[in-house]
This record gives sequence, C-alpha cells and structure tokens, in this order.
Amino acid sequence: MKDVLLVGCGAVGAIYSLILKRSGLARVTVVARSNYEAVQAHGLDIRSQKYGHLESWRPDRLFPNVQQALDRPYSYVILTTKAIPELTRTPTVLAPLLSPPYIDTHPQPAYVIMQNGLGVEADLYKALKKLKSTEEPKIIGTAVWIGTGMLSDNIVEHNNFDRVQMGVYRPDPTIVKNTPAESALLEDFASILRAGGSDVTVVPEIQRIKYSKNFWNAVLGASAALSRFPLTAIFRPPQNEPGHASSSDPPAPAPGVPASTPSPHDPHFDTSTVPSASPALSAHTIPFLRDALAELYELGSALFPASDAGPGLEPDIVQRTLRNTANIHARPDAMHRASMLVDVEKGRPMEVEVVLGEVVRAARQKGVAVPRVEALYALLLIVQNQLLRQYKERKSVL
Repeated sequence: MKDVLLVGCGAVGAIYSLILKRSGLARVTVVARSNYEAVQAHGLDIRSQKYGHLESWRPDRLFPNVQQALDRPYSYVILTTKAIPELTRTPTVLAPLLSPPYIDTHPQPAYVIMQNGLGVEADLYKALKKLKSTEEPKIIGTAVWIGTGMLSDNIVEHNNFDRVQMGVYRPDPTIVKNTPAESALLEDFASILRAGGSDVTVVPEIQRIKYSKNFWNAVLGASAALSRFPLTAIFRPPQNEPGHASSSDPPAPAPGVPASTPSPHDPHFDTSTVPSASPALSAHTIPFLRDALAELYELGSALFPASDAGPGLEPDIVQRTLRNTANIHARPDAMHRASMLVDVEKGRPMEVEVVLGEVVRAARQKGVAVPRVEALYALLLIVQNQLLRQYKERKSVL
C-alpha cells in the first residue's frame, strides 16, 4: 500500500483521487485548497458515467493545505491544480515538501504533474535540483484526457472516459529511452491507476505528446474563450441546431464551395468540407483555425524533428484535430464548453502562459513565425489581465 498525496480537489483531482482509492493500492491524502470546507462537511458527490454516482465520497484523509499533510513520507505527490504562474508557481504550492523539516525527515517522493500546458514541470525540476544537485529529480509528466467538471464546490460531473499518457520529465526532449529505474517508476504508478480503472499509456518521451495535446487548447480553446461562445458557434450548421426540424440530418459542407479530398498529411488542407455554422465562418474563421494549427505543426516539427531518436509529430495532426473537433461540435447534442471559456464565464484566470505563452516564446527562440498564434496570445492577455485584477480584488476583500 503506497501513501499518495494529491494536491488540488477540482474536477480532475476529484476523479483521480477516486481512481487512486479504487485501486486498493494507495492510501489517498487530498489537499483541497479552495473547497476544503464543502468537501469536509459533505464529502464529494461524484456523478460519473464510468464509475457511478457516489454520494458523500471521501479520500482517506483531507486537509486544507500541504503543511498539514507532512506527517508521513509519500511515494507519489500528484499535482492537479491549474498552472497559472502569474498567481503562483509549483515550487510555491509544494514548498512545505521542499523545505525543512520535511526534507530532513523524509525522502523526496516522485512528483506527478497532471496539468495542461507546456513547461509545467520545469520550475519543480529546478527546485529539486537545487535541493540535491547530484540526484536526478523524479518527475512524471502527463497528458490527461478527461471529460469532467465541477458543478459546485463538492459536486463533480464526469463522463465515460479518462485517459492519461505519462513519461519521465527531462529538460532534454531528445532523450527518448527510459532507464530501468525510470521504467520501473512509470510502470509502478501506471499500475495503480490501471487498477483503479483508468486508461494509461507509458511513453518513452512525454514532451512531444504534451505538445500535440496543446494544439487543441492553444487554438480551439483560446478561440472559444475570445469569442465567449462554445465551439458549436463555429461548427454546428443551422440545420443541426436543437429544435430545428431537420436536426437529425448529418452536417453539410458550406454551400457553394466544392468538395475536395485533400491529403490527410497536408497541414494546409482544404477546409471546405469541414462543418460550419455559416458560409462566412467557412470562408474565414475555419481557414484561420487551420492555419493557426499549421503554425503549431511547423514549430513542433522544429522542436521535435523526426529522427532515429524519436518519431516527431503525427503528420495528420492538423487535419485530425480540426475535423474531429468540428464533427463533435456539429452534433445537435453537443454541449461541451472549453475549459478556457468556462474560466472566463466564471471570472477565473486562465492557463494562458503555459498554453500559449510557452508556444510564442519557443517560436521566437527557434525563429519560427507563428503570427496567428501570437495574435491569439496577445488578445487573450487582455482578457487575462482583467481576470487577474478581478481575482486579486476578490482576494483582498476576503
């Protein structure tokens, strides 16, 4: 039985604390920083299509902060908070674990970073190297695919899937082979999640996987946040709107535009057959989204070139990302709202820097032009600045 500390009892943290507990292989301590009182008083009401409806569910232990959870060593510390460096950085969140008396009493755990965005492990890696320069930090990076959301401080809604890809974090992404010790670490943690019911894939190099996942957030999620509308406003044809007489009809291409069969490996493919909400969106918005995704592909090809050391990016990722998203959001029953949009609607700061800022900085370092992605970043910074101001004003009142 492994002691596991999970920091962050939001939607992702709640479901993964349940998965850890379900495994029977972990004693689960959860730090609920913002919703401690609600979870402590009522437990979690988890409404999951996959795991069932669990009322008043609780982990083994619950604390309002990391400081109160320092009574024992942990095999794994899992971070599921949002990565918003403008507010706080990971070493600050985990400071009690990185400071005396904890470091003098207990060995350092392996850290599992379950956060969106790029470079989210870097600060922790530097902090751990500063603690013990001769030791390589044990950090597991992840790409998490899950449909879950908080309906209130202690009510969690979850659909029928949760999938995580994981690999050892290394500052050098050209190293793509795990040592025996790294393989053992990854398989041990993966076995706990699998026993709890989650779908887990262990990979030899995680950064290119995280970069590929970031395509969606950086372009589609950002566009939803800027427009203040869900992606159905871009991709759902009028005949598929709920209540329309022919809403059961399949999505149709934009009228007046010839159909085409482009190569699935062309990042600048013809978008005329992508479902859209209007001819104007088909002519202007969807090609913009395609071209922004293509910029990410060009940068990713520079960051993760195909070689004997690694496979590079999947060549059809631009078309697949756009078409799959369009087909999902063209459906009459589509209700998904991008997390960035939800943050804006709730007045919460977004993960702008790790999703878009890191991309822009990497592009400048590599000399790759990403003008559309830079435009999305520049405009989101306006929204983020206001959200940060409002957040800090609320905190000062409290």
